[in-house]
Amino acid sequence: MIAYIKGPLAYISDQTAIIDAKGVGYQVHVSPSTLSRLPARGSEVQLFTYMQVSESGQSLHGFLTQEELRLFTLLISVSGIGPKVASGILSTLSPSQVVIAIVADDAAALSKAPGVGKKTAQRVLLELRDKIKTADPWEDGSMENQAISFGGTGQRSEKQDAMDALLALGYSRAEAMQVVLEVAEEGMTADQIIRQALKKLAK
Repeated sequence: MIAYIKGPLAYISDQTAIIDAKGVGYQVHVSPSTLSRLPARGSEVQLFTYMQVSESGQSLHGFLTQEELRLFTLLISVSGIGPKVASGILSTLSPSQVVIAIVADDAAALSKAPGVGKKTAQRVLLELRDKIKTADPWEDGSMENQAISFGGTGQRSEKQDAMDALLALGYSRAEAMQVVLEVAEEGMTADQIIRQALKKLAK
């Protein structure tokens, strides 16, 4: 398993980048979004990678952030979603927008990506919704006081959905729980909590 490749960017084409890692040129498939953010040729770059092994051969897919790699891996786990479509989704929507769409059950947002029709978008929502769910930390004994202050079960559910989204983006459980506690207010939806949490985490 190749977790990442780091070295000078030797070549860029429409869909691939070649990285010179200690004299070995690795051809890495990249999305248009990643391609647009690569540095100039000759500059050092690090791409987090996913190796696809199929009957037709092997290929490396690269991403500038672990968030993108995590979401790419989740997307290709959906039946009928291959690397090309997954890359298209991540070129249209940021990782946080993908997770928000899943949490908010927003098929229309996913359908904006090339190759993603209504049925495919619904399948993504159906198959990934549970994969970003975790046990409810607000019911944990250690969080009893905080859980009580959250109010009703419905409000805890919105906070839980927001925390699940942050976990899916690669934030630690402690980070996600803390920021949700800080930004969530009565009546906020999971979508609103996620957006406020990401703003705070970016500072």
